[in-house]
Amino acid sequence: MTLPPTGLNTGSHDLPVSPALASFMGAHWTATPLPADRRVPGYDRFPGRRARLSAAFPGERLIVPAGRLKVRCNDLDYRFRPHSAYVWLTGLTGEDQADHVLVLEPAGPEGHEPVLYLRPRSPRDGGEFYRDRRYGEFWVGARPDLAEAARLTGVRTEHLDDLGKLLSGPQPPTRVLADTDPLVDEATERRGPSARDGELAAVLSELRLVKDEWEIGQLQLAVDHTTTGFEDVVRALPTALRHHRGERWIEGVFDLRARAEGNGTSYTTIAASGAHACVLHWIRNDGALDPNSLLLLDAGVETDTLYAADITRTLPLSGTFTPVQRQAYDLVLAAQSAGIAALRPGARFRDFHRAAMRVIAEGLADWGVLPVSAEEALAEDNGLYRRYTLCGSGHMLGLDYHDCAKSRADRYVDGTLEEGMVLTVEPGLYLQPDDETLPAELRGLGIRVEDDLVITEDGARLMSGALPRAAADIESWMAALLG
Repeated sequence: MTLPPTGLNTGSHDLPVSPALASFMGAHWTATPLPADRRVPGYDRFPGRRARLSAAFPGERLIVPAGRLKVRCNDLDYRFRPHSAYVWLTGLTGEDQADHVLVLEPAGPEGHEPVLYLRPRSPRDGGEFYRDRRYGEFWVGARPDLAEAARLTGVRTEHLDDLGKLLSGPQPPTRVLADTDPLVDEATERRGPSARDGELAAVLSELRLVKDEWEIGQLQLAVDHTTTGFEDVVRALPTALRHHRGERWIEGVFDLRARAEGNGTSYTTIAASGAHACVLHWIRNDGALDPNSLLLLDAGVETDTLYAADITRTLPLSGTFTPVQRQAYDLVLAAQSAGIAALRPGARFRDFHRAAMRVIAEGLADWGVLPVSAEEALAEDNGLYRRYTLCGSGHMLGLDYHDCAKSRADRYVDGTLEEGMVLTVEPGLYLQPDDETLPAELRGLGIRVEDDLVITEDGARLMSGALPRAAADIESWMAALLG
């Protein structure tokens, strides 16, 4: 089976193009090459990454697609973001990467030769550049030509139309990053289950677990922009409190900063006020803001290089925590502090979660909420404390806000921490408004405190320390920003 060639994607309501217009459109254009010295950010890092992947699969062809466009409505596509594994191996991050594919071709004892199969810039002697709504330069902007893309990346390039030829006829042992590009999946399905057995995805995730110095710098940049976005939100609270959809006002304020400073948000912003904060992934953000309630803001900026921040703060919309709000907030903060204290090279990944959950369970027991002791609730065959906290307390962070998720358990969730890993610590309490096991004053409180940390030689560095964590510090910070 071969891949379909590229071609025009014109809308059904397009006006016909006369021969005279076609001839006129095909002439008298000035060349607009990219600057000859332009390179992808972090250019020197990518050959080493590809070499590490090559060493894991000697003699096998490895296929890593960027992914394909997805229709949002009629002839409008969702904004495209390349697959993170493709980004990690090439440095190519733009919306123009849709449908492109990286192939690591076996090259004998030398390992692999990387080849990028790309859709080059539309030539001006054809109609694509002004007629193709999906790929034409006049519709979506210019792409590099093959030579420019090779200079950008240091990788040999071929026309995307030639990928189908590569995947037909006799084939070497092949592995595909499956479920990324359905046309590539279809073209390689005759290779059998081994081509899509998941090992390539697992290895690509595991190779990304430890970040290098450049990646940590990009993650710090994402965190710094996120900090500014949180400051923007606090300054916007007076306006948001007056709006009938104050949560969406907050979302818009943060998302403006994310789009202005980076590629956009790392994930859909959670702006959850009052009991909405008890919904762990509240993204409707359609509620008003009650000045007597809390706002849980879970948001992150994604850099132009596609590295993600992921931070949560729970803020009193009045500027001051009530005694009950502060009691609950202080318990979550103590749990997070215990989790952070457990981070160090050689510690089990699950240790920080267990440390945080012990504090939560003991606090709930002290409040008289648990029907059993904290020790009994923490037992694996019990777990009653989870009614009020439910989810895990953190995850890896990198090109994905839930990074390296395809890693095998023994390397990630059942593995140990290493210097250079970046992760979140984010325990929470979600005290549902209809929970009859809770006293009335606690119902409807949702609190999460989430920070981004990098594992260091002897512990962990708080990357998001510019945002206050303690209740009193949050109150002072808000007061200063609000004037």
